[in-house]
Amino acid sequence: MKKFILTVSAVLFLSFGFSANAFAATYTVKSGDTLWKIAQKHKVTVNQIKSWNKLKTDVIKANQKLTISPSTSKKSAPAKSAAPQGAYKTYTVTATAYTASCKGCSGITSTGINLKKNPGAKVISVDPRVIPLGSKVYVPGYGTAIAADKGSAIKRGKIDVFFSSKSTALKWGVKKVTIKVYKK
Repeated sequence: MKKFILTVSAVLFLSFGFSANAFAATYTVKSGDTLWKIAQKHKVTVNQIKSWNKLKTDVIKANQKLTISPSTSKKSAPAKSAAPQGAYKTYTVTATAYTASCKGCSGITSTGINLKKNPGAKVISVDPRVIPLGSKVYVPGYGTAIAADKGSAIKRGKIDVFFSSKSTALKWGVKKVTIKVYKK
């Protein structure tokens, strides 16, 4: 039952999502663009773009204008990646990166999120004894993610951040970061 609740929570979180940007921003689709490429470029999910633009399919056309962040005000410029507000606990951890495309990987997180079908998902792998699965976590340089996976090598002061491409994961490397884990 707990796994089911975490899975449903994670799916809702990824479907409706959230963005570090507090102001509306638009993007004009170029020939060859896909929702996935646009989502990666702007550090949002495909589902967020679809929701903000009321898209029912993944079909987009050149010169189409897309909203790439939610709109709450028109007075200021878009905000840079900022952590959400609220009560949180900080941890200094070693952050590595992973993909869903490794040999022997299913691409399904331990909470049931299919990373191959959701390549724009912001997901981290954690030690659930330290950071509960389903938690919202801000990781500097990565953004706000959901703790939706665990791994045998992920213990105590270590997290793994998900990237859809191996090159991006390798570019991330190994970093010491201070994360914020938000209270549920």
